[in-house]
Amino acid sequence: MTPQAIHFISIGGSAMHNLAIALQQQGHTITGSDDEIYEPSRTRLDERGLLPAEMGWFPERIHPELSCVILGMHARADNPELARAQELGIPVYSYPEYIYRQSQHKQRVVIAGSHGKTTITSMIMHVLNYHNRVFDYLVGAQVEGFETMVKLTPNAPLIVIEGDEYGSSPIDPQPKFMHYQPHIALISGIAWDHVNIYPTWEVYVDQFELLADAMPKGGILVFDETDDMLDVVGQKDRDDVAKLPYTAHPHQIRNGQTVLITKDGTEVPVLVFGEHNMKNMAGAMVVCDRIGITDAQFYEAISSFKGAAKRLEKRSETPELVVFRDFAHAPSKVEATTEAVKAQYPDRKLLAAVELHTYSSLNKNFLGQYRHKLAAADVPIVYFNTHTLAMKRLEPITPDDVKTAFDQPNLHVFTDTAELQAFLDSQRAQVGVMLLMSSGTFGGITNV
Repeated sequence: MTPQAIHFISIGGSAMHNLAIALQQQGHTITGSDDEIYEPSRTRLDERGLLPAEMGWFPERIHPELSCVILGMHARADNPELARAQELGIPVYSYPEYIYRQSQHKQRVVIAGSHGKTTITSMIMHVLNYHNRVFDYLVGAQVEGFETMVKLTPNAPLIVIEGDEYGSSPIDPQPKFMHYQPHIALISGIAWDHVNIYPTWEVYVDQFELLADAMPKGGILVFDETDDMLDVVGQKDRDDVAKLPYTAHPHQIRNGQTVLITKDGTEVPVLVFGEHNMKNMAGAMVVCDRIGITDAQFYEAISSFKGAAKRLEKRSETPELVVFRDFAHAPSKVEATTEAVKAQYPDRKLLAAVELHTYSSLNKNFLGQYRHKLAAADVPIVYFNTHTLAMKRLEPITPDDVKTAFDQPNLHVFTDTAELQAFLDSQRAQVGVMLLMSSGTFGGITNV
């Protein structure tokens, strides 16, 4: 491998900074720029000497000796560094384009879907790692046992990729998963999201249709057959593509412990729970079977899988109170996660709070998608920050708008972090489980 000089525009992104670190570990010379870098990206880049000395865009950092520029989604199309790279004729790639270019000789497994893709990817990675398989990967969360969220090496025969439907870069709006050209693709479910890019349900679904249509001859399409839309996608008229449906893995809950029930009746205790995770596990098992992992090997490994970071992550537990954090923010994820916790702890009073933090969740026209999604909670809470609305340049919403959309009489709505904190403190002795769902931080609350 010949070391290259590679510059990252918007190096602070979750996937971007992990790719930068992975390429540095391969011996490449990495530089980067960004206008804002948050934790944990900031510290991780700083520890490796990759943190830009100052924030902002500096066209002089783009020079003819660069092998290529990798362009992050959070840069703008008129970025001055991008303009300089184009002027000099330096190749510019989105990170999914770059991942594909470096993995054309590998077997490519892509996990897609509106929900569950991070967990399914993490499960497959955990099983392969447990059995000392050599593979590369790209995943959207930190996974125990893996130093980075990206690994890209010259010799690994296989790469497992979490492929999302979000745009690839500011100059390439097509979904990231379309760049990877998978040999095996799994679609976990379709529930409208990213309303700022896909303004209608139909346009959103079209992206997954494109993925299914793009499967190569001899490809394998794995899908959740209990998802109505996926049943249509999965049964498309492609005789040259193997279609492998799955449903939730048979399981039982006993005294707060979920156990898998195998085909021969053997019970396998697992550390994750919820109907959605049983589907995730079944999908991961189908994929693992196709890349050489036997059922026995899968069960042996999966029993120690703790979940990806912020996916039903247990933050604290006492005899009186269990606290979970979860990345769930889209309507389908909020519903599935809330129902999973209630099913796991049926005799406990459940407080479930969701922060409206994304473009979709804060869009007044999208709010109705949350109707009854917190129905399983005994104490349902919604928090949103008016400053976030302003930052995203969205039309203002009010607590009454939220109450109308969720259509839940006992719903508590907060826009002030201190008031939310005080309410949570007052509930600690009243409930048995707290579930906090957000891709943000609830305004920075810490004492939960």
